[in-house]
Amino acid sequence: MFRSALSLAIVVLPVFAQNTLHSTPDVVRGRFVSINQKVLDMARDFPEDKYDFRLTPETRSFRELIVHIAGGNIYAAKAGGGENVAWDEKVEPDPKEYKTKAAVVAMFEKTASDANSVLKNLPDSSFTKTVDPWVDVMEHSAEHYGLLVAYYRANGIVPPASRPKK
Repeated sequence: MFRSALSLAIVVLPVFAQNTLHSTPDVVRGRFVSINQKVLDMARDFPEDKYDFRLTPETRSFRELIVHIAGGNIYAAKAGGGENVAWDEKVEPDPKEYKTKAAVVAMFEKTASDANSVLKNLPDSSFTKTVDPWVDVMEHSAEHYGLLVAYYRANGIVPPASRPKK
């Protein structure tokens, strides 16, 4: 009995021990695209009449927050493409320029597409040097994604990612 179990373990365990982890470039690309898609889904889904909703008077409105997150994409596209750029108000779009839901969504789509394009075209070998600016921007976007969830919940709306899948 022991020999049978040992023999089975010797045959089966190497199958489970195979590396199922994804490469760093694949993880960075996948997560970056994923967080942008979640934010874009929210930008498209949130009711336009609530785009200027704020959790508190001193916080950004939903609209301003989406525009702010887009600033990270602009920075990532520039820095990731080799431009020497600081992540500051010069890179970030002015929320006052995006007055409607359609304008905000279109702008976010463009910034995400631009950043995703730069990221997709980077050679895998570039990730052996650094994962910046991608991980910095992902962290920033994910933090604000959590805040967007609070905007949804405060308005009695279930966020898209929390809805039952059909």
